[in-house]
This record gives sequence, C-alpha cells and structure tokens, in this order.
Amino acid sequence: MRYKLVHNTSYEYSEQAALSQNELCLFPRNTFTQTCEKITIKISPTPSILDQLTDYFGNHVHHFMIKHPHDKLDIEAESIMQTFPYENTMQTSSTPWEFVKNQIHAHQNYNDLEAYQFVFPSDFIDLSPVFAEYAKISFYQERPVIEACLDLTERIFNDFAYTKGATIIDTPLMDVFENKKGVCQDFAHFQIACLRSIGLAAKYVSGYLETLPPPGKPKLVGVDASHAWISVYVPDWGWIDFDPTNNVIPGERHITVAWGRDYGDVTPVKGLIWGGGTHKLSVNVDMMALNG
Repeated sequence: MRYKLVHNTSYEYSEQAALSQNELCLFPRNTFTQTCEKITIKISPTPSILDQLTDYFGNHVHHFMIKHPHDKLDIEAESIMQTFPYENTMQTSSTPWEFVKNQIHAHQNYNDLEAYQFVFPSDFIDLSPVFAEYAKISFYQERPVIEACLDLTERIFNDFAYTKGATIIDTPLMDVFENKKGVCQDFAHFQIACLRSIGLAAKYVSGYLETLPPPGKPKLVGVDASHAWISVYVPDWGWIDFDPTNNVIPGERHITVAWGRDYGDVTPVKGLIWGGGTHKLSVNVDMMALNG
C-alpha cells in the first residue's frame, strides 16, 4: 500500500505570544514493514530556527523557534509512505514467557541489553502487583510468550471500553484500570504496564491507522487520527507489535511514526510559549490510500 499522510495542528492564542519553541515528532520511521518516500513540513509563521535530528530512540524530530510576536501557529506535516505485508511467523514461537523474561534480565548480548531499558517504569507508566495479577491470567506458567501476548491483547480489547473524553493525558493508569474506559493511548500504556510488571520488555508505539468509511459512503476529510499500540521484545525474534484497541497485530493499515518508553517520548507536538494567554488547539489527520 502507498499512503499520503497529512497531519495539521493549529494553535490560536487569545493574546500575542512573544516567542515559542517547539519539538515535533510527526514523520514516520523506516522499518522492515514501511518506507518513507517523501516528507515535507510547513510552519506558519515562518520559524527563525528549524532543525531536524534523530532522537535517542531513532525517531525523526524537528525543533523550531519563532522569535517574533504571533497569535496563531499552524503546522502541516506531509509524508508519502509505502507499506508492506507483515509476514507474522512469530506466532508459532513456543518460547515460554519466563524464559524470555530471564534472558532479557540477564542481557548478555546487545539486543537483549537494548531491550532491557523497556522493563522499567516511566513517567506515564507505573508498575504494580495489581497489573501483574491481571497480566498473569494470560501469562500462566510456561505459556508461549506470543500466545500469552495475544491473549492479553484480546482481554484488554474485551474488558475496556473505548470512550473519548473519559481520560486526559495524565489520568493515572490505576484509574483507567478501575473504570475500564479510555482511548488507544490508555490501552497501550496499560498493556505495557502489565507486561513490565511481570518483567517483560515493552515499548510504546505512536502512528496512524487508516479508518475505512461505511460501505457505500465516501471517506471524510480529517476523520483519521493519531493512534497508539505496543511492541514486545522476544529474544531471537525481535520486537513484535500488538494493538489492544483493535485486538490485532498491526499490518499494512498501521503506519509507525515513533517509539519510546511512553507517550511522553513521542508526543507529536510539544513546546513552550512566552505570552499567548489561553489557546485553542485543533488537530486534523488524513491518511489517504494512493493505490488507485
């Protein structure tokens, strides 16, 4: 599949901002399931400084600064992507999850050591015996790790209700667990918390998912949205993705933008402003298939 991705972010300020400094994490990575063919970025007003770099996790990041007064900020990021079928032979792995845990914690080679950093709590993800208890319904003794991950993904999908407005960015995970409501970010954080609480390595993945219109209806502009899922490390296999919001292993309709310990590492747009008063934020995302 080929896709055109357009991510528009607009801020309207009640007063003029004297200066703003921002970080963007909006451009997809190149992986074995996708290739980024072209990227363009438009920022209004024109930044005084605009730099592109690769962060600690290998994500594509832009930094920019606007040094003159402005009462509006518009950011448009456009990407052309090619995605490839995901040959998921990993489901046949019979490696018990306890073996995976022990190998990660021993971290005797580079890949296992790199994965080990994703075992610990992070800013948005606490570890808890409560989360471990929930996870171990799926991760019983000597169960194959992929089979257990699939089961945990399905249980979160069935146990939790996708409810916009039920949470905010810093709603504690324990509240999400108790209320069984949230959005994709919450479900990804919760599944990661469960996995890390039993000693496995899991990371947060941000990206996009193509939304399909009802049969016979045209696709509306701006109805797509940023999405989030998780990735679990299995020695000798690598990182394997799971989407608890949709109970699937991500495929050609998923496009990975970035990954990190949690949402805080891959926030699409974040920054600081001087002045500006209150602000109104609007975000529109389009993921358009280019395959005719």
